[in-house]
Amino acid sequence: MMPIRYLTIHCAATIEGRDHKAAEVTRWDVARFGQPSYHWVVELDGTAVRTLADATRGAHVGGHNTGNIGICYVGGLGRDAKPKDTRNALQRKSLREIVEAYQRKYPGLIVRGHRDWSPDLDRDGKIEPHEWVKACPCFDVATEL
Repeated sequence: MMPIRYLTIHCAATIEGRDHKAAEVTRWDVARFGQPSYHWVVELDGTAVRTLADATRGAHVGGHNTGNIGICYVGGLGRDAKPKDTRNALQRKSLREIVEAYQRKYPGLIVRGHRDWSPDLDRDGKIEPHEWVKACPCFDVATEL
């Protein structure tokens, strides 16, 4: 898993306001991928729950999990089940604190949203223009975190 070069933000693709817990998100991932996907899950009350050790590879970005910390917030869908930034103030604060802690721990860390990973990355990992395949995490990580 080392060295850590990336941190990727995700949403759980759950309906706005539904209080899913990290253990539930992890159960979904184990059922689908055979293991927890994320290193952290941020619940609606802002609680950040560690679900994988940093040295353990997650299952959150196909083909790009090695050296990549996955952080997921509960939410990401509006009440109409369409992609929406549903983060509340507590989740925003927790996400910011997690990102800042990792940036201190791993200088030069590249922070992205799930949607920023694409087959259109060039050899230096820079994003080439393309249509987003995913909406996750439903906000622009580059401008906000």
